[in-house]
Amino acid sequence: MSIAWEDSYLGRIREKVGSQMIIAPAARAIIQNEKEEILFVRRRDNDAWVMPAGGLELHESIFDCLKREVKEETGLDVISAKPIAMYTGSKYEYTNGYGDENKMFAVVFLVEWSGNILKETDETYDAKFFSLHNLPDIPNLYRETIEDLENYKLNGNVILK
Repeated sequence: MSIAWEDSYLGRIREKVGSQMIIAPAARAIIQNEKEEILFVRRRDNDAWVMPAGGLELHESIFDCLKREVKEETGLDVISAKPIAMYTGSKYEYTNGYGDENKMFAVVFLVEWSGNILKETDETYDAKFFSLHNLPDIPNLYRETIEDLENYKLNGNVILK
């Protein structure tokens, strides 16, 4: 079951600090099928195709965050995960659609998974695997993530940005 934004750690922090910049720790999942296609979900709130991801909650490990977000957004179970990249630099500072300033601290994982994909969840209304040659309209951040996955596969080193 999803946590309501206002009850989440980041939601509670945002209520106290207003729109000033906060660090937003999060996990992002790269989920591939046997053809190495990548799973994207379509968000209910903004209609965007994204990789499953979400914010870290208090008393939760980053791996538990990853498992929770993947389950909430796809219905899948995370069996194991390899960290492949961390995005923390000033390039990843942004203002969201509500005027709130955020500094991303995202850990990107390559996920081994099981289960059946849910097409609809509380947070999403579609989920599909896409080949690298037929991606949906996705934000540049996810194109960068795919490039980083390819680099990780070549050299095996976690990418720090």
